Amino acid sequence: MVADGFKPDFALPYTDAVREKTDSLYPLVERLIPRLEWQLHAPYIAAINDLKAEKNAVILAHNYMTPEVFACVGDFRGDSLMLALEAARTDAQVIVQAGVHFMAETSKILCPEKTVLIPDMRAGCSLATSITGADVRLLKQKYPGVPVVTYVNTTADVKAETDICCTSSNAVQVVEHITKEFGTDQVILIPDQYLAKNVAAMVDVKVITWAGACEVHERFSADDIREIRAGNPDVVVLAHPECPPDVLAEADFAGSTSGMSNYVKDKQPKNVVLITECSMSDNVALENPAVNFVRPCNLCPHMKRISLPKILDALQTMTHEVLVDETIARKARKAVQRMIDLPKSPNQSVYDGVATPDSLIVEHPVEA
Repeated sequence: MVADGFKPDFALPYTDAVREKTDSLYPLVERLIPRLEWQLHAPYIAAINDLKAEKNAVILAHNYMTPEVFACVGDFRGDSLMLALEAARTDAQVIVQAGVHFMAETSKILCPEKTVLIPDMRAGCSLATSITGADVRLLKQKYPGVPVVTYVNTTADVKAETDICCTSSNAVQVVEHITKEFGTDQVILIPDQYLAKNVAAMVDVKVITWAGACEVHERFSADDIREIRAGNPDVVVLAHPECPPDVLAEADFAGSTSGMSNYVKDKQPKNVVLITECSMSDNVALENPAVNFVRPCNLCPHMKRISLPKILDALQTMTHEVLVDETIARKARKAVQRMIDLPKSPNQSVYDGVATPDSLIVEHPVEA
């Protein structure tokens, strides 16, 4: 997948100079990338890392990036909100988002003085594009006075219409906090219908949601989990809260990408499966060599638009710059900051997960 008009040079030479610059990085990925393939990646890695130093740039690498991007050029690695927060803290003047467009927008919202680039403008998100700011305004007209909680996996104009943002790990805390503040027993939680249903099972308020979904996570089914267990009886199943509730009912743990990564790091299960985008298993496996990963593979086609040649091109040409209207950015920043300022919930899992499956899967009224 390449952007319109973009023709990457896939024949950068693997020279002695490249080898000297990249040999120390190869051990990070050698369990996943054969030496011959590495020699195709290494020239881009060397050139990108040189340009980062020259241009005072950093790369934010999401958990769903391929290992050569995640481990070898990413300066900060993790989930979308953590990356944006790191972008705001860094002294770098140029931020390259190795992720999707809404993540680049969030980085720009939190650090408006920095130049934010995304290597491919077509790196979108099915969940983020499922709703617009105009849609949120209509929801607020339909449910006057009901607070709006918006998942961070949304565009800037949607965040701008929001009372407070949430992540997959703190959604329960945010919902409970904002309904108490507003003195109401209803909340609008958008746009992910599955996250909303999973949260609704844990709170004593009516959750109004939107029929949005991540095209990766909604493809998983309870039958998939049962088939995985049949072939791997001792496997530990970790699932993302963007999956349908019946998937979480079959899982051993439900948590954000950071939550799943921390669970593996701390628990060191013998066999594990991450029910999420499959590149994450590769990246978590790099840091946990004693753990065997069962890999059901649902790829995010949008994430996979970001490649080493495109990152190099973005740094060379300073494209594509992501801009957010300041009026929208100011309102969106308030919603994000309101979430950031919340105290950590005493009930939040040490693994940053939303809950155990037993407490998640409870019948609760949800409006689509």
